[in-house]
Amino acid sequence: MDFLLQISIAVLSGYLSFTNTLALEIEKLLPVHMAPEKEYAKVSTRNTLVHIESKSRFGTIPDILIQNAEYQKAAVVESIDPEDAPATALEALVNIFCTYKTDTYIKSTTGTGFFIDTSGVILTNAHVAQFLLLEGIVGDAECIIRNGNPATDMYHAELLYISPTWVLEHAKLINDATPKGTGERDYALLYVTSGIEKEPMPKEFAALPFDTTLMNTRAVDDDVFATGYPAESMLAQSIKSPLIPKQATTTISELMTFGSNFVDVFTIRGTSIGEHGSSGGPVVNKEGKVLGMISTKGDDTQFGDGSLRAISLSYIDRTITEETTFSLRQNLNGNLPFKAKIFKDTMVPFLQKIIKEEL
Repeated sequence: MDFLLQISIAVLSGYLSFTNTLALEIEKLLPVHMAPEKEYAKVSTRNTLVHIESKSRFGTIPDILIQNAEYQKAAVVESIDPEDAPATALEALVNIFCTYKTDTYIKSTTGTGFFIDTSGVILTNAHVAQFLLLEGIVGDAECIIRNGNPATDMYHAELLYISPTWVLEHAKLINDATPKGTGERDYALLYVTSGIEKEPMPKEFAALPFDTTLMNTRAVDDDVFATGYPAESMLAQSIKSPLIPKQATTTISELMTFGSNFVDVFTIRGTSIGEHGSSGGPVVNKEGKVLGMISTKGDDTQFGDGSLRAISLSYIDRTITEETTFSLRQNLNGNLPFKAKIFKDTMVPFLQKIIKEEL
């Protein structure tokens, strides 16, 4: 696979170099649930960062979006800042129910996400949104956005962005029932396109403000609350059981880094949220801003049953800037339908090729 992948990357890079050089010249003429996969060292000091081995192969993926002039131009329009109309975590929370159908089987998964922009952009995990990449490979894929108490079908959504670096590293795990990971680059953006049964959509969605500043390395024991749609207990009873959102107060118990020496990942002590299905849920500070997104299970032995690890919003902001040249907030702006189309037309075929070689 590696040899074929290297060939495909080289061919694609050459093609993009030619087409995007032409595009840039034209532009000048225009106006301007998962489980941890390894043991982690135990820490007791408040300002210690536990190091997690980074497996990121950033730089292997061609810089398709960075070089695409149309994609770059589509992000210049400002959107409404959620801080101007803040919502509660439960108002902004969504359940993401994805299905993948082939001629022989149906596979489904459930996860959590939350509106991060009033225009209808949802932040969730890549391991939840990845099913949308399967559309057209050997079957049909769909993700339904649900919210409320209990969760009710509300919207259709498309993929606005998924970390290509994450896909490259985890394509071989896409069929695993319980994929493992550390949370590294495990994020995606979905964009609501229409209501179920063509119901009208709100003019603005209830969205959470977020904080992308670097987390304090003395944040251990800080109070936070986590919100999600835990589904493990519900699924154990019946697939038709109502899915209820939950929110719990807890504290930060551990700080981790992928080698940046910043807080890339943090652990929260165990709560009732700590079940399969809560991945993608927000971790909110006492100011009401999202500072992390749930990604993997934590060490229950050390931090209590239901402990969880979350990737920090500062980490997402830093790495999405590497991959697109735009900050997280800038990636929420602009002509979203057009950006989603460009991502689908240019990046998705390349990512599908990687996945197809692993199926």
